[in-house]
Amino acid sequence: MDTQCSATTATMTQAPTGSVTPLVEKHEAALLMLLGFSVFSVLLAVLYNVIRRHVFHDADNVDTTFDAGGNVSTSLTAVTIASQLLWPGDMLQSATVAVKYGVSGAFWYSTAAAINIILFPLLSFHFKTRAPGAKTYLQVIQARFGRVVHTVFCMFALLINLVILTAIAVVGVAIIQNLVKEASPEFCMLIVVTLCGCYSFVGGLGSTFYVCYFNTLVVFILLVVLIVNIFYMSHDEFALLGNIDTIYQKIACQKGPETNEDGSFLTFWSEGGVIWAVTGVCLTASITFCDQASWQSRIAAKPVQGVMGFLLATFVWFAVPSTIGTTAGLTYLALSADNSSLALSPGDIDAGLVTAYIAQLVMGRTGTFLILTMFTMLVMSTGSGEIMAVSSIIVYDIYQTYIRPFRKNHSVSSCILCGGDKETHSDVNTNSMTIEHNTSSHRPAPCKCPFASQCHHCSGDVAANAKKEKDPTTMSVRIFRCPHHGDYRMYQASLLTFKNWCILWVTIALLPFGLIVHAAGLDLNWVILTGSIATIPCFPGVVLSLVWVKASAVGLVTGSVGGLVCGISVNLIYASTLEGGLGIFLLNTSYPYAVLAGCSTSLLVSIVLTVTVSLCTHKIASNEDEEAVWTRLRQISNPLHSWADQYQEEFPDLPAGKEPTFEQLSSVFRPAKMTAIVGCVCSILLLVVVIPGVMAALHVLSSSQFRAWFTTLQVWCSLMALIVIIVTPIEELKSICTRIAFNRRMKSTPSTRL
Repeated sequence: MDTQCSATTATMTQAPTGSVTPLVEKHEAALLMLLGFSVFSVLLAVLYNVIRRHVFHDADNVDTTFDAGGNVSTSLTAVTIASQLLWPGDMLQSATVAVKYGVSGAFWYSTAAAINIILFPLLSFHFKTRAPGAKTYLQVIQARFGRVVHTVFCMFALLINLVILTAIAVVGVAIIQNLVKEASPEFCMLIVVTLCGCYSFVGGLGSTFYVCYFNTLVVFILLVVLIVNIFYMSHDEFALLGNIDTIYQKIACQKGPETNEDGSFLTFWSEGGVIWAVTGVCLTASITFCDQASWQSRIAAKPVQGVMGFLLATFVWFAVPSTIGTTAGLTYLALSADNSSLALSPGDIDAGLVTAYIAQLVMGRTGTFLILTMFTMLVMSTGSGEIMAVSSIIVYDIYQTYIRPFRKNHSVSSCILCGGDKETHSDVNTNSMTIEHNTSSHRPAPCKCPFASQCHHCSGDVAANAKKEKDPTTMSVRIFRCPHHGDYRMYQASLLTFKNWCILWVTIALLPFGLIVHAAGLDLNWVILTGSIATIPCFPGVVLSLVWVKASAVGLVTGSVGGLVCGISVNLIYASTLEGGLGIFLLNTSYPYAVLAGCSTSLLVSIVLTVTVSLCTHKIASNEDEEAVWTRLRQISNPLHSWADQYQEEFPDLPAGKEPTFEQLSSVFRPAKMTAIVGCVCSILLLVVVIPGVMAALHVLSSSQFRAWFTTLQVWCSLMALIVIIVTPIEELKSICTRIAFNRRMKSTPSTRL
């Protein structure tokens, strides 16, 4: 045993000569990725549109494009969140970390992101009860703090989207060029852009839910295939495959990082792994809490389904990078242990090519197609989510707010239709339109607009335009004559057109953007690590805007900008002290300790400044002031499609057009809040305390312990695959059937609601 280990160590000093070989022809890749999955995803988007139009009757609502109707099921929410948060880089980078730090690498990589996914339900519950009508988290910031803060956080939000899209572009070019013969950067980016945007343009956010289910389903199936081929099937070329014990012996013979216990790859006592975890928490905090793509998936579900969906998504998401990273990373260590011809260069490892390399070694050309397919699935999910996120920010927070607002200088406390005071709207008799004007000189007159759901003018307009659409001989331009809502309905119709163009141009813009990123020579490791420094400063402001009434505009701007400046400065200063200084910019600025210093400084400075300055500048002096702050958030609403309509099932006795109070929402959804608290605490204890505690207590794993750990990951992955495959379609079919039954009842019992 000692002699074998010594020989192994000696051979590993030779120069690595392995590489990923392009085995797929360009036309094969195009057929698989474009005509195959892209066309199929478009068909799913068309199916979604048909269901929304003929079953849920809300396909023409611009809000449906970005919230999918607001009543998505628990399992579909979980699958979509897991799929959109599962970057293509996760499939690659988790294996890279496992190669560098051993058995703990992929676990800590996965746990870092899972912590923030777990915590998100607590914040999202406040979002759905305090600002149930908001479609972006930036609308909350605008309602509370005004345009200056809103503008600053719009820039941070777009920066976060930019970081994620940069990672997608880097991974896209790297994977396709290494697996497809003669693939130019232009060809690679064309593939990526087509995959990201094709079905988003057709079906909006809702289509991403359907496609994400299909993508996650395929990813789990292919992951199971890869696991079976590595651990349960023998290969003549590589005798150690198909035998976990032999793989263990090869890894045990290698000398791991000096900061690992006993210099072993088989221990959870890994300083490098923990550093990755801390850095990963910072990175995923900004992505999870400040990326509009995460909020879109949450906004699309009610509080109960959203909470349960995110908790389930944690375990679905965790199964993929932890399993594939551990499988590919440790298999690579075993295969390259005594054969330098199978070892990749450090540059290829940092580029995230370990997973693709192992799949190709084990399964040949089939493995190449397997990785290409998994990559396609993940790019479609993540990329489309980011396109919808950028588009929603442009539509709601830029176009509607600054470029073409329906009413200039509008505030959420006044009616966007007439400019009247919304707080007195509930006292207005909507049948007679007779009101008592407020005599106060500092407040506008009370709103006198009838609720859209009770307006007979609107009912006639909707019926007339619906009839017009069915007659091909009539003009396609809609006409709304309602004196109260007609102009706004026309405005919303124009937004539908603008929304389509917005999604199209955002998608097209990815092509030159990706080519610029490739020309800049950025690698995945640098994008992911340094991106966290620039995006984490806005995290405290976003959280506090929803949970802390004393957060102030000055505090949010000071904290976010101050954290950004300090974090980048510390990172650059630390990098300048390393060998080569800033002359080797990409390498030294992404050095683990430099990134850790920058991330922690950025986050801590942002928290301290935001809280301190807010305490000094807030204007909250009474309970009435607190109530006024939260009231402004509840007044974010579309007057044609009130958020209260989504809660008819929970409040069947509430009059049409009447919105439930905060107290009513909190009471009805108290079980969701308790579920979020209990679920978050238990999940964090499991992933942060129980599992790493048990594994750390074992120190360096024995052969049986190594086998047990691998078996646990494989069982976990299999259970999540069953949930994705079976539960999700059952829940969605049940929801559609329930709505069809509801529509039939409504036909037999006419309602005044539109």
